[in-house]
Amino acid sequence: MKWVSAVFLLVFMVIVALSLEAGRTMTQAKSGSATIVQLPSPEQKGRMSVEEALARRRSIREFIPQTLTERELSQLLWAAQGITHPDGLRTAPSAGALYPLELYVATASGFYDYEPKGHRLTQLSDRDLRASVRRAALDQEAITQAPAVFVIAAVYERTSRKYGAARTPRYVHMEAGHAAENLLLEAVALGLGGVPIGAFDDDALQNDLALHADCRPLYLIPVGHPR
Repeated sequence: MKWVSAVFLLVFMVIVALSLEAGRTMTQAKSGSATIVQLPSPEQKGRMSVEEALARRRSIREFIPQTLTERELSQLLWAAQGITHPDGLRTAPSAGALYPLELYVATASGFYDYEPKGHRLTQLSDRDLRASVRRAALDQEAITQAPAVFVIAAVYERTSRKYGAARTPRYVHMEAGHAAENLLLEAVALGLGGVPIGAFDDDALQNDLALHADCRPLYLIPVGHPR
């Protein structure tokens, strides 16, 4: 009977050890997963007309130190690249509905990737990268003054598969302009301000933000409450 008890004890210890290991594995998977920020549903009816937003839009380079709310971030991201149709069509037109753009935002709490499907943010870094972005952008002060800096980048291959190398840059750059203007007009409608920035070292910015090799930055848009 002693050997039977010993066997049961050994089996029990093995089960406990496996359970503890499984628990450690689950904890590591959870702690190693990306932080997801589910954004509030965007409003599709505002208090300002398109005409008024167009008339009021100006390039704003000075901001007060006031963070943007999640609802403000939600509206701005949706305006630039939000989904507006069950088929996945977005707020900004895209050649062939191929959507080569990637939209990111840098804030004091980290650097995030916007996912139109699901309308949420995935945190790519918990560091405030705005100072690095400023250095890559010829030390433009608006970038560190603004509580949020939106980065529009593009994966050209998504478009070139259909339209070829010759036409792709034109189509992608047109689309980036559409998205940027949507964001800027939405900023005005929310009582905010922004400025489009194209003067930056492409390679340095791509490296500082750890973007994939095929994802090239096109636009920086600091947004905040005007000073």
